Amino acid sequence: MGLSFTSCNKKDNPTVVGPNTYTATINAASEKPTSTTSTAIGAFVGTLDETTRTLSYTVTYSGLTPVAGHLHRVTMANGTGPVVFGFPNLTSPIIGTAVFRNQVSMDSLKNGFYYANLHTATYPGGEIRGDIKK
Repeated sequence: MGLSFTSCNKKDNPTVVGPNTYTATINAASEKPTSTTSTAIGAFVGTLDETTRTLSYTVTYSGLTPVAGHLHRVTMANGTGPVVFGFPNLTSPIIGTAVFRNQVSMDSLKNGFYYANLHTATYPGGEIRGDIKK
């Protein structure tokens, strides 16, 4: 019995970057710069297609009535940042896509600098939040 080994030239087999999964647990304890007393909970699940720079995601939640919902990018020392993508609706489950304009923006997601935030009338700065991680 014999073994044989072969190798492939990288030119013949280009690397195809497949979707990557990103998740977040959305809750009051994660809200920044200070947590809230909300008992609401939620989850974020997304896949990133690096070729098209498209994040396809689903956000689910219970225990609150949001007046706004967004994906934010952390830019401040206190762990907060501006809205980058608004959610297409506020009814759970929220299903949406976000297309990053450039590699730098997409790399910010890949490096953990994005978070999902649901805002309510009681907590206009955000009632529950989840930091999005691979």
